[in-house]
Amino acid sequence: MEAFVSEYKALIVFVHVISAVVWVGGMVAMRFAAHPSFLEIESPQKRLERISHALKNLFKIVVPFVALLLVTALMLIIGLGLSKSDFAIFSHAKEGIWTLMALNLGAMIFRRGRADKLLAKGDFVGAKNQLELIGKFMVPLNIALGVIAIFLGALLSSNL
Repeated sequence: MEAFVSEYKALIVFVHVISAVVWVGGMVAMRFAAHPSFLEIESPQKRLERISHALKNLFKIVVPFVALLLVTALMLIIGLGLSKSDFAIFSHAKEGIWTLMALNLGAMIFRRGRADKLLAKGDFVGAKNQLELIGKFMVPLNIALGVIAIFLGALLSSNL
């Protein structure tokens, strides 16, 4: 693994960084560009349907990048021996942050799925309750965690 990572380090780091950018950038775009526009839709039903649909599309885009992020992180940790280096603390901190973010993403996907089922039943209050937490808390949390992880990655890579 060490030889492979050494040979393809630039490519592996690129895929790792672009994956983080797509994931975090997608959430930033959704929260600060799309979400305010959705709130201007007058019909509560249409607003909830559009939010749920946009989240579904976002999740379809980011899930493969989350998987790539995990794979490339493992390659770099193992291939560069980061767990046994002076920089292990940064590596472990990033692992923890991305794990929290992935769990939060899973919870968002679950809540969005429940919201869709509630919308199909005509339960707009229930659907709103499912989606509201995503927009007000879960996405902003992942944005903040993602920015911290990206900073730690920049700090880590500048010392390798």
